[in-house]
Amino acid sequence: MNRFQLPTAPAAQTGPVKAWAEPVLLPTYAPAPADTNPMFLERRVYQGSSGRVYPLPYTDRISTEPCDRSWQALHIENQYIRVMILPQLGGRIHVGLDKTNNYDFFYRQNVIKPALVGLAGPWISGGVEFNWPQHHRPATFMPVDWEIEESADGSRTIWCSDHDPMNRLKGMHGVCLYPDRAYIELKARLYNRTPFVQTFLWWANVAAHVHQHYQSFFPPDVDFVADHAKRAMSTFPLCDGRYYGIDYAARARHGFPADEAPSNFVPPGTYPPNDLSWYANIPVPTSYMAIGSHWDFCGAYDHAKQAGLVHVANHHISPGKKQWTWGNHDFGYAWDRNLTDDDGPYIELMAGVYTDNQPDFSFLAPGETKTFSQFWYPIQKIGPVQEANTEAAISLKVEAGMARLGLCTTRSFTGLFIELRRGNETLSAWRSDVHPGTPFLAEAAISKEATAVEFGVRAVTEDNRELIRYAPPASTDVMAPKPAAEPPLPSEIAGNDELFVTGLHLDQYRHATRSPNAYWQEALRRDPGDARCNHALGLWHLRRGEFSLAEQFFRRSIERLTLRNPNPYDGEPFYSLGLTLRYLRREEEAYAAFYKSTWNNAWRSAGYLAVAEIDIT
Repeated sequence: MNRFQLPTAPAAQTGPVKAWAEPVLLPTYAPAPADTNPMFLERRVYQGSSGRVYPLPYTDRISTEPCDRSWQALHIENQYIRVMILPQLGGRIHVGLDKTNNYDFFYRQNVIKPALVGLAGPWISGGVEFNWPQHHRPATFMPVDWEIEESADGSRTIWCSDHDPMNRLKGMHGVCLYPDRAYIELKARLYNRTPFVQTFLWWANVAAHVHQHYQSFFPPDVDFVADHAKRAMSTFPLCDGRYYGIDYAARARHGFPADEAPSNFVPPGTYPPNDLSWYANIPVPTSYMAIGSHWDFCGAYDHAKQAGLVHVANHHISPGKKQWTWGNHDFGYAWDRNLTDDDGPYIELMAGVYTDNQPDFSFLAPGETKTFSQFWYPIQKIGPVQEANTEAAISLKVEAGMARLGLCTTRSFTGLFIELRRGNETLSAWRSDVHPGTPFLAEAAISKEATAVEFGVRAVTEDNRELIRYAPPASTDVMAPKPAAEPPLPSEIAGNDELFVTGLHLDQYRHATRSPNAYWQEALRRDPGDARCNHALGLWHLRRGEFSLAEQFFRRSIERLTLRNPNPYDGEPFYSLGLTLRYLRREEEAYAAFYKSTWNNAWRSAGYLAVAEIDIT
């Protein structure tokens, strides 16, 4: 299949960054029309969480024949990068093109061919999908609002915004290009526009076209990776045991077993058969998520095309680094056929914010907004990366008495000072101009006995600013993390504190088959005045519209909290009581409860908003 043609920017577009809307024509397999009796799923397990999609119907059929369809498309480009966004499909990035070498650093789908993978049914592969407040959200195959914003610095941002129909949350993401930068900034805005505490996860799902010469990379401090919900662990990149049912340790000794050998994308024999960083080594659907990295990047590299991509984000709020594959074997090939016509296999390189695993939900307080940025940029010719920031990426390979280093930058630099270091000693140094698409590459002879962990690289600008530095992490004997364990039954848990926390976990992670209530009820059987479990059960009844029952639980919680002190540490039960009383139309009592909640700083914003709403009604 030929790649569909990207339209040329209109003549009216001026300036170094161009952004405009213009449709594209793509072969499309359409979801079948919804039945007259829509299907609502109440007990479905999805991605380890609840698969309830009410008030949305679940779409359960996809057309088997394509037809040409014109899709609204939003285009943004500068001199280095071209991006296309499809606002009718969740605002996903559909194309990310490195203009310096005509390389699609995101997997480019030339057909819209959904499969029933999404939370509400239809889902397509390719590009970059934005997942929130649950994975493969319903809006992944629904239209979003959009707007083009031009800033004083010459950058332009295409904003996409959607309203989550299940929890009434609002999410926005802005795809931004700058005049002289070869990176994409993804600006995210998450809004809890409800009066309740809500849970969420946020993952950007980047697809990359793969084959036997394609390799993903995590930072050098990643020694272990985890399955979903941390049910299983593996060493990384070399798996020294079993993972997803595959005995990679035996592979390292004996090679591929006959029943695991791929018919396509056969590994060339230049890398170990238990190395999880290579797509071609993995025969079954497999996830692995980095554990405990203190570095800010990850990415992947196409050794055949000498090109790749890097993701950069602040690891303190964006620790999530994940790869997923359908597997290089018959099952994976079947899914390749399900999701595309001729574009071949892909892997997913995901980045999670306020989360390091799936499912792994965080909290949004009433009225709270969270904002953050993610960055992606293409790299050329330097190989897998050992360090990266938003300005540059470094690669360093040491073998057979030779150190090979490469440096890509996201803007132009003249006279960069680049040095190869061994401890505090400079072994070799260079002066070079480096531009996006024109990386710095060098070699230096070293001792044949030297190992990679002895060497680092440093780049300094003409005005003596350190652009980037790579120093290998110190070698430590890290203990393998223990896999997560299933919680015991309520009757088997010794204390109320653990009963509350276990129930909170089940509620926070939207567990599909185990109710948190059993744990909170067991705690109240032992201690009827337990403040936290009374409040938790009150919230459960409040969300069900059982206001009189909710009031009873909230008042019992407050009674315990104020047993010795009329001014408790936690103001949330007062806020929750205020919500309940307002629903019961007892607004004078609600007003007092809301005001009391504002005595605690954590609930000032939500409490004062509720007070203001009563004042103006």
